[in-house]
Formats: sequence, structure tokens, C-alpha cells
Amino acid sequence: MRRFFHLVHQLLKELGDENAYERHLIAHGVKHSGAEWRKFCDERWLASSRRARCC
Repeated sequence: MRRFFHLVHQLLKELGDENAYERHLIAHGVKHSGAEWRKFCDERWLASSRRARCC
């Protein structure tokens, strides 16, 4: 049962961009802050808005 809840927790972290944010922090060698979270969100929004969309 404990493993099941761990898997659900990990899934929710992935869906909520928490894992991606942790990877961002490690890749850029910075610590968590409000400004860094905003920078991360802005970068992801710009990347997704520039992708070509179908239909």
C-alpha cells in the first residue's frame, strides 16, 4: 500500500511540473526561490507557445 501511495505522489509531482522544476534547478545550479520559479514558468510558457499547433 505504501508503494502505491508513493507512485501516486510521484505521478502528481510529474503532472504538476515539480519534477521538471527540480531538474531545472539542478541544471542551472541554483536554489529554489520565487524568482527562479517564475523564470522556470516563463521559460516553459514561451517554449510551449512557440511550438507549431495543428488545427
